[in-house]
Amino acid sequence: MTAKHLKTIEQRLLWLSHWMIHNANHLRPKVDGIKIGGHQASSASMVSIMTALYYSALRPQDRVAVKPHASPVFHAMQYLMGNISREKLEGFRAFGGAQSYPSRTKDVDDVDFSTGSVGLGVAVTSFASMIQDYVRAKSWGGDWPEGRMIALVGDAELDEGNVYECLQEGWKNDLRNVWWIVDYNRQSLDGIVHEGLFTRIEKSFGAFGWDVVKVKYGKLQRAAFEEEGGAALRDWIDRCPNSDYSALTFMGGAVWRKRLMEDLGDQGPVSALIDRRSDDELADLMENLGGNCVESMAESFAAIDHDRPVCFLAYTVKGWGTPIAGHKDNHGGLMTPKQMAEWQGHMGVPEGREWDRFATVDDVEDFRAYLDAVPFFAEGTRRLTDDRLPVPALATPKDREIATQMAFGKILDALAKSDTALADRIVTTSPDVTGTTSLGPWVNRRKLFSREAKADLYRTLSIPSTAKWEFSPAGQHIELGIAEMNLCLLLAAAGLSTSLFGKRLIPVGTVYDPFVARALDALNYACYQDARFMLVGTPSGVTLSPEGGAHQSIGTPMIGMSQPGLTSFEPAYADELAVIMGWAFDHMQQDAGGSVYLRLTTNPIEQITERSTEGFADDVIAGGYWLRKPGPNADVVIAYQGAVAPEAIAAAGMVGTGRRDIGVLSVTSADRLHADWTAAQTRRAQGDPTPPAQVEALLADLPPHCTLVTVIDGHPATLSWLGGVMGHRVLPLGVTAFGQTGTIQDLYRHFGLDARSIAERVEALTPGRKLCA
Repeated sequence: MTAKHLKTIEQRLLWLSHWMIHNANHLRPKVDGIKIGGHQASSASMVSIMTALYYSALRPQDRVAVKPHASPVFHAMQYLMGNISREKLEGFRAFGGAQSYPSRTKDVDDVDFSTGSVGLGVAVTSFASMIQDYVRAKSWGGDWPEGRMIALVGDAELDEGNVYECLQEGWKNDLRNVWWIVDYNRQSLDGIVHEGLFTRIEKSFGAFGWDVVKVKYGKLQRAAFEEEGGAALRDWIDRCPNSDYSALTFMGGAVWRKRLMEDLGDQGPVSALIDRRSDDELADLMENLGGNCVESMAESFAAIDHDRPVCFLAYTVKGWGTPIAGHKDNHGGLMTPKQMAEWQGHMGVPEGREWDRFATVDDVEDFRAYLDAVPFFAEGTRRLTDDRLPVPALATPKDREIATQMAFGKILDALAKSDTALADRIVTTSPDVTGTTSLGPWVNRRKLFSREAKADLYRTLSIPSTAKWEFSPAGQHIELGIAEMNLCLLLAAAGLSTSLFGKRLIPVGTVYDPFVARALDALNYACYQDARFMLVGTPSGVTLSPEGGAHQSIGTPMIGMSQPGLTSFEPAYADELAVIMGWAFDHMQQDAGGSVYLRLTTNPIEQITERSTEGFADDVIAGGYWLRKPGPNADVVIAYQGAVAPEAIAAAGMVGTGRRDIGVLSVTSADRLHADWTAAQTRRAQGDPTPPAQVEALLADLPPHCTLVTVIDGHPATLSWLGGVMGHRVLPLGVTAFGQTGTIQDLYRHFGLDARSIAERVEALTPGRKLCA
């Protein structure tokens, strides 16, 4: 690493990133008139930091989450290295072009972690480090160099609560090998951040065992401080309010001089220090904060010789190096064409060579040789792979009555007893609800993970307990505190283990179903990255009757349907669940697969005699099957999903006394049925004579007058769309208001989900004789 090469790279990235933004706003033909703003100033403040990081500090095993608005610098860097085409940069923020925010799935360059929803890309690096430790501790983990998990952080991201939830979880798990590099430009989307924020940052990180490295002064400033009068200048810089510093930066050298002389007065040495510099030189000095000095950042990174977590507080000027530096509106601001033309001259880029990677490089061969030798890029793309794991047949629990949550626990327990590669790669996790979501038997057999072994004190003291809480490096459960965002971020990191660390994991996380909504941002983030995991929401619905409305989920089935990258199921019976879990473990490993969400319940219901009929498993996975096939003159079909199965079946018997050829449709996945139906319509619209979708085949033989009654312990819109498939009338039943405490039957009656209420709805709204005495 040489200062000369780093400075050249810094200037190349500064130019290319801003030219890319200028092209997107002023040169590319507009179809919507939208200007992108934002990126220009935020990118500039990160150029020196990213140059020092990628070209002097990183190794191939390191992984980086790039803050969203630094994406132009990231793309410019990949372009400089020859890893992305000019066409992608010219298409920045256009369809098919380089993405606005770094994306693992949409960008072609080597993105480690997608970012966009601020705070999440920061926190996922901590959980990735925990997963790295987990994998390395296993007998199958292999011997490979430890990497650092690094986040480039906007200072305003530290307003996000999930960041502090993550800090606490990291402290609990003895976090290491994590760097968070804070772009402390003291400007947020709407203005200037509060004074003294750095002291709060230092105290917060210090409380959780992090080292805090403050990179406040650049090389020019440190040299000036050594001059006579330099101490007074340093003291003035330290006392200057954020808003003043930003405004002075925007106004330039002459205004800097005037303000410094007014504040410091004629003090001899400090006045001479100022007078020795031209206006441009004075501006360069005052804007030479640590984070805008590539040499200072490289020195700070090189000084770290331990694996403790480190927060680098890198002072920067937002918009550094450009005409809009420091202006409080520059987050949404852009250089005008006139400003850009003048700045192009200042940067020394010849007209017509704007996209030339080496336009301002004196010795191109030497520069190419330096780039080729940069360790981080030397091994090419760092997306790793691993073999798929065979999925054994999963046995159905034999209980006469059982809840799906209990069946889930028993299926996992059977896997825990097995000697299979799949069982060895399953890692479970839960936010302090391990026992109450039926993970206990799995944990008892497979233990909890910790880098250091810890005995179960209760067992040591011979105190009876059903929970065997033994911690071990071989353990396969990671216990979390009550923070659902952390759960989904850990699932995201574990679900990327194949790509990040070359070892496949099968992550399974459990959470009370109503709190899926609390984790929704992190869940969406995990799916956007194409992380692979199983999320189990249990218990669910008003079926969790004694807990009251705060713990009774309503809208989660629709979350499952609407979330890309996540396939949702809500089985009623244990045999359905066994089929679904087997499919899910395979689906999570497929190139075109995804993650899976199971919505389960604690209400035990009588099981149907084991069903091994041909096509049963396929129908369960396809999303639905006829539990009771309707006759040719069916007046009513009752379609249910999940825990209300016994009520739907009982209601069918009651309705059958006064309506013809009643059918009962078991829906195991409204998500799968709906996705298959809409995909079939799309294919037909494109001229593909596709076979009927599963739901079309199920409903094809119903007569036009047939009424569909849909029943779910959740929002009725989950199933009410079924009427649109073949044009049948629908009576949608479900939950549309907060619940309360009571028995299951109390709540079912209250919301009209019990068998009698279902029959009464049919009696009132369909023609025929009276059904309920």
